[in-house]
Amino acid sequence: MERCVRCPDHQYANTQRSRCLEKSVTFLAYEDPLGKALAATALSLTVLTAGVLGLFVKHQDTPIVKANNRGLSYTLLVSLAFCFLCSLLFIGRPNTATCVLRQTTFGAVFTVAVSTVLAKTVTVVLAFKVTAPGRKVRRLLVSGAPNSIIPICSLIQLTLCGIWMGTNPPFIDTDAHSEHGHVIIVCNKGSLTAFYCVLGYLGSLALGSFTVAFLARNLPDTFNEAKYLTFSMLVFCSVWVTFLPVYHSTKGKAMVAMEISSILASGAGLLGCIFAPKCYIILLKPDRNSLRGFRDKTNSGRNRHF
Repeated sequence: MERCVRCPDHQYANTQRSRCLEKSVTFLAYEDPLGKALAATALSLTVLTAGVLGLFVKHQDTPIVKANNRGLSYTLLVSLAFCFLCSLLFIGRPNTATCVLRQTTFGAVFTVAVSTVLAKTVTVVLAFKVTAPGRKVRRLLVSGAPNSIIPICSLIQLTLCGIWMGTNPPFIDTDAHSEHGHVIIVCNKGSLTAFYCVLGYLGSLALGSFTVAFLARNLPDTFNEAKYLTFSMLVFCSVWVTFLPVYHSTKGKAMVAMEISSILASGAGLLGCIFAPKCYIILLKPDRNSLRGFRDKTNSGRNRHF
């Protein structure tokens, strides 16, 4: 009498269930249509970010660029470009180096981006809220003290990543059950607790930026970007809140694609919400990007308030 034997994990039964066949090894590759689409999107957003940076450098002495702290704007644009580029680490055959670099690079560059937004919101509040600044506040503004938020927040995130890598770092793993006839090579997060700590820290920075920007949204609106910063953080938080349940409900290549999509969507949200209005004025409304346009807009704003 014939006896049924279960195939090993790296094999699967043929349609006649008479013998076991080897499963083919697969991963999210650049050759896949999904991989091509995600890589093309990442590169397009990087080029777009570089174009915005070039536009800001070209018009660096105009009121709209200077009024919104051009140094922080440059930092944010460079960090966003690296955010888009880091998504490319998630495409291709995983190895030990890329598994580690994926998470550390993602955590580091997004922390720089979000902490830069936080620094911009604090700068806006200090510049507009304090109508009669004392010596201490004036000294803070002149010295660029809000800029120190970026290295401090980044150092905390790097410490979290260092603890993660030192205790239970990501490693190469296989998923033999998500797709029939395939063994999917994936990067195991190692410590899920550490992964959620990194993500949670990013979320707390985004929530802090959102709160500060929301409180400053009704300040004088001449080149005040608090409203745009508020909306950008709202988009950022919405993307990652949506990411968590979907991430847990997917497996294999779909899970990796979901992570890449969240990185690109949140980065694009920051780029679009913060910089699109400024690019619109620079390119299509140059009359508003001058001292005369600045004064006219200020006077019209005062008339509306009175």
